[in-house]
Amino acid sequence: MSEDYYEILGVKKDASKDEIKKAYWRLAQKHHPDKSGGEAEKFKKINEAYQILSDEEKRAQYDQFGQTFEKAQAQGGFSGFENFRDWASFMEAMRERQETETQREEFGFGDLGSIFEDFFGFSSSSPRTKREKIDIEKEISIDFQEAVFGKEAEIEIERFIVCSDCQGNGREPGSSLLTCDICKGKGVVFKISQTFFGSFRTTTTCPKCQGEGRIFEKRCKNCEGEGKIKKRETIRVKIPAGIDDGGTLRIIGQGHVRKRGKGKGDLYLHVRVKPHKYFTRKGDDIYSQEEISISQAALGGKVKIKILEGEVWLEIPQGTSYQEFR
Repeated sequence: MSEDYYEILGVKKDASKDEIKKAYWRLAQKHHPDKSGGEAEKFKKINEAYQILSDEEKRAQYDQFGQTFEKAQAQGGFSGFENFRDWASFMEAMRERQETETQREEFGFGDLGSIFEDFFGFSSSSPRTKREKIDIEKEISIDFQEAVFGKEAEIEIERFIVCSDCQGNGREPGSSLLTCDICKGKGVVFKISQTFFGSFRTTTTCPKCQGEGRIFEKRCKNCEGEGKIKKRETIRVKIPAGIDDGGTLRIIGQGHVRKRGKGKGDLYLHVRVKPHKYFTRKGDDIYSQEEISISQAALGGKVKIKILEGEVWLEIPQGTSYQEFR
């Protein structure tokens, strides 16, 4: 087994960059092969240790993987892992990538993160729980004129709100908070895994207290410890003038409340505009079609046309053919 890099340089594991640099220069001058009494092999180890410990990323990997890191370096490094500070960050990146690849299940790739975890015998720094959905999406239909002029609409939604009994903390009123018996109040649990890469020590969020270090003596009966309850409510939403068909409004803070009252999501309102009998819209312009007689087109005259506000008279010039008027 090779020596520890920190021991080679004679520094502590929490040594600063300057301390590592000073130790390196002192030892390098002492053991340089060109000097009397110098040792080439010793100098090589000193230089190798300094190259790793003076580089923040390599040092972080060495602190995480120890002897496994040295073996990987000798074989050309952690190929493909250089952008991750440790296995936990690699696992997290794998999951984030999965969330953007909506076809992964369709092609049978499954959960790549769990494959790696089962293969190597460890998990990432956070429990693999289903992400809490706090945003609400709802579609509403409005009339053509309402889209043009805007309106204030009443929207009925069903959402999670803060539990009125426990005020969102999930604990039965009058009951106590206890130290978690799994993590002993630390909020994390440790695991040692043996793999063909070596031994790994991983830290994960405590599954019982969810990282809080404390648990309830009794859960709130009204919300079963969730800190939230579902309720149907009516809210008023201002639809801006000129909104397009298919437009989306984001109403901040009108979504679900998070578990145990920790923040709120948003309401995304998808607006559909009903077609009008006479009018169409292109951008900010309103169009309508009117039929006139041959004599009106040839000689000109006035015709009554519909507009959104009612009716107006339109002057038709002599010799008019198919034409647009503003």
